Amino acid sequence: MPRLTAAAGQPTATPVHPGTPTSPISTASHPVCAAGRLWVMRRGRARYGIDGGYGGVPVFLLAGAALLAGERWSTRRGHRLASAAAKAAAVGVAGVASSYFYSTGPGKLSVWKELLDDLGLQGDEQVLDIGCGRGAVLISAAHRVPRGRVTGADIWRLRDQTGNSRAAAERNAVVEGVSERVDFVEADARDLPFASGSFDVVLSNLTFSNIQGGEERGHALREAVRVLRPGALMRVVDDRAGRYAPVLEAAGCADVEVRRLDWRMAFGLPSHHMTLVSARKPAAGTTAA
Repeated sequence: MPRLTAAAGQPTATPVHPGTPTSPISTASHPVCAAGRLWVMRRGRARYGIDGGYGGVPVFLLAGAALLAGERWSTRRGHRLASAAAKAAAVGVAGVASSYFYSTGPGKLSVWKELLDDLGLQGDEQVLDIGCGRGAVLISAAHRVPRGRVTGADIWRLRDQTGNSRAAAERNAVVEGVSERVDFVEADARDLPFASGSFDVVLSNLTFSNIQGGEERGHALREAVRVLRPGALMRVVDDRAGRYAPVLEAAGCADVEVRRLDWRMAFGLPSHHMTLVSARKPAAGTTAA
């Protein structure tokens, strides 16, 4: 596992294995990186993939195709009621798919823009994004800390996000113009390679629910609290994130609040919204109220 170096105030991890640097992404002195940067810039914009991997895509396609085929079959045989029902169901599937893809793209970005704006960042903070994936939340945070640093930690599994890789996150950081103030570290949320009290803000989007077992999720949340500096803030968006509140309170956090997010994070189901849990690590010498 990567471990922290004694850099002056910088929560930068140094990997044990060669060939996996966690220093800022630099393209100025490496011809291959420079060529890669030019290729990325030609693509025009960052690409953040689909949360949940490719699993939902074939489901939507197959369900839609089957319903449309059923509608055509019913129409040809004069079964008007069945045809209408199939057509309505196909429209419903299209609506669910549209909502899902909106939530995993523009909806997520819109929600996190508001959450990050509400933090009132000064621009020099050290920020950690646990489960950063291809960097959507991390890059949005990096735009707000021109004098700070943002670190993304992930194990980059394809089942969690389409095209999920460290290289994809690095390319997006280059496209968005924040590569000089971001770092990426391959690390499990349950064993973060950072010293205690390294970060001013810890963020996470749809990550802890991917960890199997309540005990293991609790361990990951306690790790997130450990790397927060006294007085620092945490924002976690997840499925049923309210269940994390007792763990954070037991870990000594103050101002623990749970809020149900709006339709932008419905992921295709009107009655199913993601939840935000907010917390603050008490300042040194104080305790949670």
